[in-house]
Amino acid sequence: MRLIVGLGNPGSRYGDTPHNAGFWVCDRLSERHSLGAETKKFKALFRRGRIGAHDVALLKPQTYMNLSGESVEEAFRYLPVGLADLLVIYDEMDLPQGQLRIRPNGGHGGHNGMRSIIEHLGTKDFARIRLGVGRPAGKRSATDHLLSRVDEDQRKRLKEAVDRAAEAAEMILEQGVESAMNRFNAAPATHAEKETS
Repeated sequence: MRLIVGLGNPGSRYGDTPHNAGFWVCDRLSERHSLGAETKKFKALFRRGRIGAHDVALLKPQTYMNLSGESVEEAFRYLPVGLADLLVIYDEMDLPQGQLRIRPNGGHGGHNGMRSIIEHLGTKDFARIRLGVGRPAGKRSATDHLLSRVDEDQRKRLKEAVDRAAEAAEMILEQGVESAMNRFNAAPATHAEKETS
């Protein structure tokens, strides 16, 4: 089994905010592959199904971001998965909006959800997809930027990025992290990104 964890915050208040990018990618994967119904399990919203030849579980922790590791640790306790089976998808302010960065391991980079997962699993050796949401403009705080609803232009750019992140997750499952890194980390700006540059 492979475990794909998308990070975000629970509730409708945060649904359209950049900090929920990981949730969006999980939802997109579920749509693309008609995965099973979402249930509450492991302090998360949980689905199972198949993506290609792989038995896959999607996990959207409902603990709030800074406690995401509690959910992932509980899933590890009960599911037949190891670190090599884990893929975490989350937002990244240090990347331009819409850009992807895939890595086989690494630190938390100041992201509270990743910090929690690393602390609870006791290692940073698991794959991740970072989806760029950019830094706030002007004097706007990082918190306001991450937890405010996106406008229509941002929504279009991020929707395109979510589609590419779902494709990257599929490639990781089928061909491995390195193949996905080679394809998506060096990907040119999308049409929507070029318009705003």
